[in-house]
Amino acid sequence: MLIINVKNGETIDRALRRYKRKYRDTKVRQELNRRKQFTKPSVKRRHEILKAVYKEEKVNSDN
Repeated sequence: MLIINVKNGETIDRALRRYKRKYRDTKVRQELNRRKQFTKPSVKRRHEILKAVYKEEKVNSDN
């Protein structure tokens, strides 16, 4: 559970903005989407490999 302490004289908008930033940084939404449906380990590994290949091509294309 995220806890945001509202400081003296702080507007609710500012506190809400801090809450949203903290929520985004904890990656709660990514975790929920990941758990929504099961991904086989072989498919997950394939995506990791493709991502690594893509990154390597990006680095090599700059040279």
